[in-house]
Amino acid sequence: MSVYSFEKKYVLHCTLEEAWAFFCSPQNLKLITPEEMGFDIVGETPKKMYPGLLIQYIVKPLFNIPMTWVTEITHVQAPHYFVDEQRVGPYKMWHHQHHFTETPDGIIMHDIVTYTLPFGLFGDLVHPLVKNKLNRIFDYRTEKIEKLFGTKK
Repeated sequence: MSVYSFEKKYVLHCTLEEAWAFFCSPQNLKLITPEEMGFDIVGETPKKMYPGLLIQYIVKPLFNIPMTWVTEITHVQAPHYFVDEQRVGPYKMWHHQHHFTETPDGIIMHDIVTYTLPFGLFGDLVHPLVKNKLNRIFDYRTEKIEKLFGTKK
């Protein structure tokens, strides 16, 4: 079993408070997730996250097969970072850090994802498919974030 990681940085052209307000709202995740993922939150969620919050989704991560994904918000230090971890879902382990740093050029949002795949060696063999899917999801997220928060050349 291999441990994989994935990182992505975005420059948001807004205030730290505006960035935090958007990204700490579970409902906004659907806005920055590709439609092909079939992403839907199951049940009610609060407007803002807090440590211990469990969020249940239906997702279609591969081959359009729906599955339940439950994440727990494990850490929140407003407005600088929060962490979600998978409790039930397609990964054996999923740990996603979201960091927000104020700079003269804008707010740097830094996603750090650490994950392992199920099924041992078979999971490692299909990792290229999973990695490509993650790249497409985060590329889509980049496009949506640029539309929502603007770009600076």
